[in-house]
Amino acid sequence: MSALSGKKTLGMVLKGYPRISETFISNEIRLLEEMGFTIHIYSMRAPRENFAHESVKRIKAKVTYLPESMIWGLPRLVYHNVRLFLRMPGRYRECLKLMKKRFRLAPKKHTWIKHMLQAGYIVQKSVIDDGVNLAHLHGHFAHTPTTVTMYAAKLACVPFSFTAHAKDIYTQDPERIRDKVERAKFVVTCTRYNEQYLRGRVANGKPIHCVYHGINLDLFSPNGRPPEAKPPYRILTVARFVEKKGLDTVLEALAGLRARGLDFRYTLVGEGKAKFNRQIKELVHRLGLDDVTTLPGTITHDEVIELLSHADCFTLGCREAKDGDRDGIPNVVAEAMATGVPVAATDVSGVPELVTHEQTGLLCPSNDPDGLAEIIQRALTDDDLRRRVIPAAVKRAHAVFNNKKLIRDLGEIYKSHGVPCGE
Repeated sequence: MSALSGKKTLGMVLKGYPRISETFISNEIRLLEEMGFTIHIYSMRAPRENFAHESVKRIKAKVTYLPESMIWGLPRLVYHNVRLFLRMPGRYRECLKLMKKRFRLAPKKHTWIKHMLQAGYIVQKSVIDDGVNLAHLHGHFAHTPTTVTMYAAKLACVPFSFTAHAKDIYTQDPERIRDKVERAKFVVTCTRYNEQYLRGRVANGKPIHCVYHGINLDLFSPNGRPPEAKPPYRILTVARFVEKKGLDTVLEALAGLRARGLDFRYTLVGEGKAKFNRQIKELVHRLGLDDVTTLPGTITHDEVIELLSHADCFTLGCREAKDGDRDGIPNVVAEAMATGVPVAATDVSGVPELVTHEQTGLLCPSNDPDGLAEIIQRALTDDDLRRRVIPAAVKRAHAVFNNKKLIRDLGEIYKSHGVPCGE
């Protein structure tokens, strides 16, 4: 057995690393490192994009990629788990009992076996063989990453915690997430809306901390243009192509505005699974928006910032999906506000915690294209509203979404629960 070496380490279990859509996680890791935390990243799969945001290059943490396939990765998973079982049969059996208890709740039985094997891989390959001095494990997202985190923590005999975000809360059986909350040392979530849900349904007295993701305000400043916007108006959306983003509502709203004679150009940044990509393109065509819509796909964060600097309005049509999935507070909403771009969005989940109707932006109910069209038009053409909302939104973003302050708060939460820093 390799001797544990180096500083006491905070292990971060992530679904994938790096991921273009999870800038907030890479920023969090980078700022926690600046506070003195030693971090080791455990990624459940390899990167799926061929580029990464600039902030990732500044992260010092080493990364262990866990075998993700039960076909190609099975020999490595079994090899290290057999070795771990032979080293600590009693503790391994206890973890198997935990898995068996949760197994009946699993929607996909084979994935839960994989998660147990991935946890064993972390402990045998990283902690024992490579000598990572693991002191605490933290999972990002309350579903599969926290399952792996929970098993690995039990095998390594260290405490664990997790951050619950959005889909991972609302599409998961409450009994499954309740079990994780009860076993964790503490839980973090990213909106007051989520915090209230967790406290009301699954907290059972466990510490639940709300810390917004925040944004790097050094990258965002008012675009310097006068508050009045001129046609053709530039409208922007940045979102994954999934049901909860309500992109069909946005496109229908824009079609209504075009029918009224509003002159605009629309950029929709993002993509999703092939089916959703196809549906969005077909809807753009069916609504007659081809000549005013640009679909650049997935782009870098720097390119998003450039688009924001020229936008006249940012819009999202977030909704609760059929499976219960919903957003927290999309970071790009805060980015638009900090850049001085008025936000016209729906009043779902945590969005009203940042966007106050008529004060720091405009809101309407979800699934209401006419309502969304109305507030988009106001955000573009009501000069008095823009003069009032733009500076208030900038101030609000700086007051509550400064990631440097928020990550310091998060670091203090970690330390208050005994997670070592600088040791």
